[in-house]
Amino acid sequence: MTNHWITQIESILKTDQYSKSISELYRHSHDESEHPPVEPELVCFPESTEDVIAIMKIARDASIPITPFGIGSGLEGQAIPLNGGISLNFERMNQIVKFSPEDLLVTVQPGITRLQLNNIINRHGLQFPVDPGADASIGGMAANNASGTTAVRYGVMRDQIVDLEVVLADGTLLHTGTKAKKSSSGYHLTGLFTGSEGTLGIITEITLKLHGIPEHTIAASCTFETPHQCAEAAHMILLSGIPVQRMEFVDAYSIGKVNAYGNYGLPEKHSLFFEFAGMKNAVEEEAALAQELMHDMNAENWRVAADSEERAMIWKARHEMAYAFRHQSGMTVTGGDVCVPISKLPELIDYALELIAESGLEGGALGHIGDGNFHTTISYDAKDPVQKLEAEKINEKLAFRAIELEGTCTGEHGVGLGKMKYQDAEHGAAIAVMKNMKRMLDPDNLLNPGKMFA
Repeated sequence: MTNHWITQIESILKTDQYSKSISELYRHSHDESEHPPVEPELVCFPESTEDVIAIMKIARDASIPITPFGIGSGLEGQAIPLNGGISLNFERMNQIVKFSPEDLLVTVQPGITRLQLNNIINRHGLQFPVDPGADASIGGMAANNASGTTAVRYGVMRDQIVDLEVVLADGTLLHTGTKAKKSSSGYHLTGLFTGSEGTLGIITEITLKLHGIPEHTIAASCTFETPHQCAEAAHMILLSGIPVQRMEFVDAYSIGKVNAYGNYGLPEKHSLFFEFAGMKNAVEEEAALAQELMHDMNAENWRVAADSEERAMIWKARHEMAYAFRHQSGMTVTGGDVCVPISKLPELIDYALELIAESGLEGGALGHIGDGNFHTTISYDAKDPVQKLEAEKINEKLAFRAIELEGTCTGEHGVGLGKMKYQDAEHGAAIAVMKNMKRMLDPDNLLNPGKMFA
C-alpha cells in the first residue's frame, strides 16, 4: 500500500522526478564510506527551489525525514538516509543562476559539480579553486565545508561562499548573506549553514567567490628519509612566506601503493609535492627558493615537472592514493582526517604512523600538510572483528590526540556518522548551543536525522 505522503509527492512532481526503483533506492543508500547502507523510501529529483519547498512542506506535515544527496562521494556517511524517508537528489539542479565575472562572483544550483563549473568559467580566465579530489557537487561541498589540495592558498568552502539560499524545515526560504564580499551586519548565517551537513536546512543556491587563473604554474617534488622531516620541511616553507598553491605529504608506503595501482614510477620514499602559481618570474623565483630551502633540510630527488602533462600526472597520482588502497580485493578502507596547528604536525604524523605500525595493519599517511590537515589510510578485512577493532582504535586514538593538540577530529570530511563520538571532547559547552540551534531550526528532527550529534 502506497503511503499517503508518497501519493502527495507524486501529484506535485513529474513522473520522472521521483523513483522507488530498486536500483535508485540502493544508489541513494550509501556513499563512499564504510558505513552500512540504508535505503530511503523514495528518491526525489527536484528541478527548482519551488520543488524543494513543496516536497519539504509535504514531508513536514507527514513527519517524513529528508536527506540531501549530491553525487555520493562523501566519506563519513552524511548522505545515508538513516531513518528512511526521502533522499533528495540535486543532479537536475545543476545550472549557473548568475555569472558576474566583473564582480568575481557566480551563483549556482547545488547539483553542479566543480569540474562542470570550471569548464564554463575557465573560458573567462576565472577559476573556482577548491579541489577535494572527487568531482563533487558544489552543494555537497558547501554542506560539508569541503577543502582539498589548494586550501593552503585559497582556504576552504566557508571562505569562498558569500551567500546561500536555504529552505528551512518549515518551508521558509531565506538568504544567508548578500553579494557583497564582506559584511558586518547581523549574525554570520552563511558560516552556520556551510558545514551543517543538511541538518539545519536544504541549500538550493550558492554564491561563490571566483579567482583569476594564474599566468604560470610549476609543480615540483622531493623526498626525505622520515615523515617527521617532511613535516618540518613543510613548516619551513610556510615560515619562509612562499605562497605555495599546493603542498602535499605522502608517506613511502602510500607512494608504493599508488605506483602499483597506476604505474607512476614515483620515488618510493616519504615525499612532498608542491605547486607554485602566479606571474612567471615570481613563480620561478619561489620554486628556486623552495629548492634551496629543501636542500638545506637534506631533501633528495628534487624534481620539477617538465610540462603541464607531467604536472597533471603528479596531481592525478596524489588524488588516486585512496583508490589505490581501495583497489585491494576483499579489503575495507578507513582512515583519520585530523587537522592541528602547523607546529604540532610533525608530532602527530609520527604518532599516526606509530599506531599503524603497532596494529599490524596495512596503512599510510598523506594529506594537505600546508594547512595542518592529513589523513591516515588503513586497510582491514571487515570480516575479521579483530582487524576491524584495531582500525577503529587507530582512528579513535588519532582523533583524540588531535583534539588534545588543540586541533580537530575532521579537517574536511565532516562529522556525519563517523565523527559524532568526538564532538563533546572537541566542542565542550558549545555542543549545547549547537543542539539548541538544531532544535530551533528543525524541531521535528526531519533534516538528515542521526548525523552530527549522537
